[in-house]
Amino acid sequence: MFRKVMIVGALLALTACASAPTYTPAPRAGAAGYSEAAIESNRYVVTYRAPGAADAALVQDYALLRAADLTLQNGRDWFWVDRRTLDEDLAGRRSGPSVGVGIGGGSWGGRSGGGVSVGVNFPLGGGSATQRAQSATLEVRFGEGVKPNDPNAYDARAVAANIRARLAPAQ
Repeated sequence: MFRKVMIVGALLALTACASAPTYTPAPRAGAAGYSEAAIESNRYVVTYRAPGAADAALVQDYALLRAADLTLQNGRDWFWVDRRTLDEDLAGRRSGPSVGVGIGGGSWGGRSGGGVSVGVNFPLGGGSATQRAQSATLEVRFGEGVKPNDPNAYDARAVAANIRARLAPAQ
């Protein structure tokens, strides 16, 4: 019995690790990982897609990290985010009460029975404290020289260094 519990626990741990977001290129369109598409010579759409719903902040950080890396690969110093899109996971959210109906049946010792039940759910809390998302997309432009003093402008070296330092154990 103990051996079975250990095997199931190990399999669950492996499954959790396999679905955790990592900063890697997407092997194909629509797959988990980062991808980019050039719009112009200095303008790109950058997307990071998680293998499932993940912490929205992490998904956005990976998209920003890819934008920073891409900026540096193109020999530029900073990037400007023109547009941001977050594909949130709404499956786990409930905004109000819900009603469920269940039907069941069974037999025991030559006797059988059936039943119908109705359940009502009234969410009391605010739900999960962590926002979850499936992907984040940024439309970015590259720039050289002094970074503009605007919240949409990012220093590529600083962004890459800060995000990598913060996420080092996760990568």
